[in-house]
Amino acid sequence: MKERTPRGSPTREMVLDYLEKHPDHGTKRDIARGLHVTGGDRVALREILAELEREGALTRTAKRAWSPSEAPPPTGIVKFERIDSDGDLIGRAVGRDGPYGPDIHFAGGAGKSRHIALGVGERALCRVDKGADGVWRAKAIKKIDAAPDVTVVGVYRANKHGGVVEPTSRKDKFDYIVERHDAREARDGDIVRIAPRQSRGYGPKRASVLEVIGRFDDPRSASLIAMHTHGVPDEFPQGVLDEAAKVKPLPAQREDLTRIPLITIDPEDARDHDDAVFAEPDGKGWRVIVAIADVAAYVRPGTALDREAYRRGNSTYFPDRVAPMLPEHLSADLCSLREGELRETMAFEMFFNADGRKRSHRLVRGKMRSAAKLSYRQAQDAIDGAPDAKTQPLLENVLKPLWAAWACVDKARKSREPLELDLPERRVRIGEDGKISSITLRDRFDAHKLIEEFMIQANVCAAEELEKHRLPQVYRVHEEPSDEKIVGLSNFLPTVGLKWSKGEKATGGRFNRLLADARGSENEHLINEMVLRSQAQARYANENLGHFGLNLAKYAHFTSPIRRYSDLITHRLLIRALNLGSDGATDEDIVRLEEYSEHVTMTERRSMAAEREATDRYLVIFMAERVGARFEGRIAGVTRAGLFVKVSENGADGFSPAARLGDEYWVYDEAHGALVGQRTGRRYEMGQLVEVKLLEATPLTGGLLFEIVSPPKPARKDLKTPRGDDRHGPRSGPKHKRSADGGGRPPGIRHSRKKPKGQASYGKNKKGKKR
Repeated sequence: MKERTPRGSPTREMVLDYLEKHPDHGTKRDIARGLHVTGGDRVALREILAELEREGALTRTAKRAWSPSEAPPPTGIVKFERIDSDGDLIGRAVGRDGPYGPDIHFAGGAGKSRHIALGVGERALCRVDKGADGVWRAKAIKKIDAAPDVTVVGVYRANKHGGVVEPTSRKDKFDYIVERHDAREARDGDIVRIAPRQSRGYGPKRASVLEVIGRFDDPRSASLIAMHTHGVPDEFPQGVLDEAAKVKPLPAQREDLTRIPLITIDPEDARDHDDAVFAEPDGKGWRVIVAIADVAAYVRPGTALDREAYRRGNSTYFPDRVAPMLPEHLSADLCSLREGELRETMAFEMFFNADGRKRSHRLVRGKMRSAAKLSYRQAQDAIDGAPDAKTQPLLENVLKPLWAAWACVDKARKSREPLELDLPERRVRIGEDGKISSITLRDRFDAHKLIEEFMIQANVCAAEELEKHRLPQVYRVHEEPSDEKIVGLSNFLPTVGLKWSKGEKATGGRFNRLLADARGSENEHLINEMVLRSQAQARYANENLGHFGLNLAKYAHFTSPIRRYSDLITHRLLIRALNLGSDGATDEDIVRLEEYSEHVTMTERRSMAAEREATDRYLVIFMAERVGARFEGRIAGVTRAGLFVKVSENGADGFSPAARLGDEYWVYDEAHGALVGQRTGRRYEMGQLVEVKLLEATPLTGGLLFEIVSPPKPARKDLKTPRGDDRHGPRSGPKHKRSADGGGRPPGIRHSRKKPKGQASYGKNKKGKKR
């Protein structure tokens, strides 16, 4: 017989008992119906629910729904917040005021969603139950998209009531009040991550501290802030480290490559070596071997190591540290092709004609022993006639054949006409004191180009091999520029005396001819920048869309599995396709390739944003000691609000508000990338060289405020001066000046700043190799 709930006025105990037995009937109507509450007793029920909520005995899970604070609803939204020491994904149920209740372990997907994968910060609709061991587990029904990250990173400033958190992002315009009981022992000057509380109206914003990240006065705080702002994982869970310490490769049939003098060529300070090369003539052209670390032998599907590698997606490189995809025991030891040590490898043996075109290739799963570890400079110096004691014995039989093979393959590359953008990179070096010791342009030798081209050839082989075996894969794709961007570029070029004919097809060769036309002119930098901005961003996809920048019909990533999960997926697929072992891709991997593609694209862009922010913050700290100094720079971005300027000597970016440009109204000419004086027609244009004075440096938010000292360019007779009330936006001038402090601060110091889009990601990576 069904248990009957007693009638009469509700009590606290009746309400709690009912919700304990019926956790999925937590609305006020459900409770009233279940307890047979009618008439005036409904007022008493409302008061009891409010009282229990204030005391924390109940948690509101929706506008008019409650559950016991220690019991998540059987079906509801779970936000996954962290990885525990065993490598498990842990979350909590989400209520009206955010996550609440006990830890919930992610237990995979339910039903048709059994292949679903989730990471830290993501939400899903889940079925939740408590096991016999007392552990709450969630099976995901559906992933909830576009959940904004409601946490904020800032610096805690203590006071007698608790403290105030000053956000480190320029996008956050307000400080947050933290009550003493919500401070989690944060001290004055701590970098903290906080959860803002929901608030109404325009009152003070309140928050609670989730964790203490570090100290703001630590010279290395710039990287910490960037990592936590963008969600780049920091420390490895203990369970992952324990697994890495014990892991052994599975037995596999391997070819002996130990007699071949494969060598690694990397940056001087490289700690992991995931590729080695060898070349020799074969009578018809060249035989080239590209050997890659066999990471798949150690990081196998379904393990804690694999889940953590997937979560990270790739390694992230900062000026003072690396957030690696794999624990150091693997990335810098077991999987690294260290000199003189026996290592597992996946290698492509490639054969090229005398004209540099590939005749054939063969995939090898083998064992190798690196004959030498060289830096790019070492290898280049040897070829240029200055070998050292290490490269002298390698010069004739190893290095010279490599260079000759590259010269051959490079002929085919030139005929292919990939996009040739001039993108100098700066290297920020951090001293032992945590401060910038030097800022230099990265070296660019033929040794870099040699390794890049051989890696590209191996990546093409991987894509071709998987297609030959009709196995789906994760492609590296770079789509053609959109019609809108080409139209914008063609409209702009006549203003600098160049032309792009209407309807002319966009190709790498056509862009290269445009860049050549501008070379040596005052507009060379500007044209490089405009061509770069016209490009799409490279990404990963489970369908082949080609690679426009490299001008390749098919392309995958194979050569960096130590630091890119995309490459690890490719290795597993190749192992499966050629039946090279039991550690290849699983059926679940095949089903999830679209999801993998989207995820590793996201983690790559997350890393790029974090790397860029960390470098910018270090530069602001470096420039803070030079307030009042003058610098030469170039206008790198033009907006209605003002100009972004990149300092020539160190690459620091800052902002100069339009209100500081002189006594006239400045109108935004979007079509020509300029701010134009309405009265005189004088112009500040994209790419223009200017002298600036540093007015303010704000390490907290990473902002630089400049005043442009140089006069604008003269008016152009061939262009009509835009009207101040046209569609390009409002005028800025003396009558519209805003204070440089308080609520009217100019962009770049406290308000949101939109930087020009960064380098297209088919460019060079941290090791100087093509993406």
